[in-house]
Amino acid sequence: MNNIRTVSDTKKAFYNSHTRPINSIYNRVVEELLVEMHLISVNADYSYNPFYALGIVTAFDRFMEGYSPEQDKISIFNALIQAQEEDSDKYRADAKGLEDLASQMSGQDMISWICLSADRDDAQHLQDNLRAISDGYKFKYNRLFAIGLFTLLEIADTELVKEQPQRTEALKKISQALNLPEEKSLKDIEMYRSNLERIIQARNAMEDSLMAARKKRDKRRSLEEGNIPTSPSNTSKNSN
Repeated sequence: MNNIRTVSDTKKAFYNSHTRPINSIYNRVVEELLVEMHLISVNADYSYNPFYALGIVTAFDRFMEGYSPEQDKISIFNALIQAQEEDSDKYRADAKGLEDLASQMSGQDMISWICLSADRDDAQHLQDNLRAISDGYKFKYNRLFAIGLFTLLEIADTELVKEQPQRTEALKKISQALNLPEEKSLKDIEMYRSNLERIIQARNAMEDSLMAARKKRDKRRSLEEGNIPTSPSNTSKNSN
């Protein structure tokens, strides 16, 4: 038990890997994701699977969209995974494989595949992961895994997940087939979507604020350089 990493160990490993400051509105996202991944990975029932990797990649990319500089975003992602003592390249590669698979399937076909009622010869190894989860082998449900499954539905059929009734129906089918906690998985996905909307709004507000500040600076600079035409009232006053 003494060899289990603590949250402090994981945070230290992260900040040793990524040493640059993190932009303010993104800092909380990174901290929460770091701790969430830590708690999942140190659990006795944790076992890596590609669907979990897709959930992490999707959550990170969506919540960190617009982060600048781009090179820092890459560094932050790598540090998040390496702090869990895992391989960031494997996460990206496995996520990409699942994304490619989803892009070749319809929404209903994807639901059937996830629910283990339809096979694909080119994805048998992936479905084996789902079958093990359904059988309860070394798996503890977590939000990031649920996001991974939701992402597959979203890629396969964007319209399928837009409306709540059909989104809920699909997620219920998947939860029942894989023996996932139905209410919790539904709540986790709705919370994910809500949080994503909030950070998009915060990012838009920040961009609007930066644009307004930039316009004020440009106007002030133009005034200082004498590039703004003098108003008629000012011309009259000056001539007097």
